[in-house]
Amino acid sequence: MAKIERLWFESNRIWIKTDDEQVLNRPLEVFPTLLDATEEQRMMYKIGRCGDDIRWECIDEDIHISSFFVTEEPNYNNEIALIFNKFPQLNISEVARSMGIHKSLLAKYIYGIKRPSEQRKTQIKEVLRNLGQELIAI
Repeated sequence: MAKIERLWFESNRIWIKTDDEQVLNRPLEVFPTLLDATEEQRMMYKIGRCGDDIRWECIDEDIHISSFFVTEEPNYNNEIALIFNKFPQLNISEVARSMGIHKSLLAKYIYGIKRPSEQRKTQIKEVLRNLGQELIAI
């Protein structure tokens, strides 16, 4: 397997160059923790000893080289994304906390990286409806 030699960020994507001269990239939305990180935090990475992974200790993020061989791009036109785009004031971290899930999972639903089950979609909508009811009560 190829080994990561170099890493950089450009055009809202993460790029790597491997020891066999491949240049691969993925949108930052695929890695919500990196998307939310500052430029300084993104640059505080270490390539693993075997050259097949990258670690950001300061933001507790790990990416394996295999993540760069996925060809599917995020689907931004999904029901959950449309809800969060319509209401940009929604705080992803707080909605996720209310649901009892990690914010990176909710972000992956929003960015179309993962597809939520019908049950999960219902849960997301219910949390948002409850928030709406609380706002109405003010």
